[in-house]
Amino acid sequence: MALAPNSISPEEWGIIWLSLKVSGAAMVATLPVGFALAWALARGRFPGRVLLDALVHLPLVLPPVVTGWLLLLGFGAQGLAGRWLVAMGMPVMFRWTGAALAASVMALPLMVRAIRLSLESVDRRLEAAARTLGASPLRVFATITLPLALPGVLAGMVLGFARSLGEFGATITFVSNIPGETQTLPLAIYAALQVPGQEGIVTRLALISVGLSLAALVASEVLTRRMGMRAHVL
Repeated sequence: MALAPNSISPEEWGIIWLSLKVSGAAMVATLPVGFALAWALARGRFPGRVLLDALVHLPLVLPPVVTGWLLLLGFGAQGLAGRWLVAMGMPVMFRWTGAALAASVMALPLMVRAIRLSLESVDRRLEAAARTLGASPLRVFATITLPLALPGVLAGMVLGFARSLGEFGATITFVSNIPGETQTLPLAIYAALQVPGQEGIVTRLALISVGLSLAALVASEVLTRRMGMRAHVL
């Protein structure tokens, strides 16, 4: 039975699911690292802080193909981390996990920036008052710092997810464009553009990509406003 001209094929549904899986995994993997880096940059005072800030934001200004090449050097079959992962039975080359790794690196700066700004906006006097009343550092963090910074954390997560959905250059350089394994929405659109007569596929996938990214950005704004209102009430 032939598909209607505007119907989404099973292969396209697979591409959409793979994109969501890669982006979700990238967001989850990036969050702890992103939060730790944001905390260090927002609260830390140590030599090399400016250099760390520059390194965190380097993927924003580097050509994505260079980021992919650096991932190849580190996580390829001959790379230091790559050899270790192969020995552990967890290779990432030419696998969806490698696509998630590339997306994580590209999403990290946006996540760190959103969380850092949120941490810097927390009133330190509230934390100091809680400590003078006998609250432990962990309790201060759990009951004051984290709730007040939560809008930025959520915004960073959603922005990281949206950035991962659109990742192309580092992914295709690092793990290639393999249907069913590493071919996410941007890579599938690029592949379809190379074949004459694939305008319908390009249009459908592009509209889906725009819709998912727009939904993520709207969700980020809504969550930020709701959590911000809640934090003010608390």
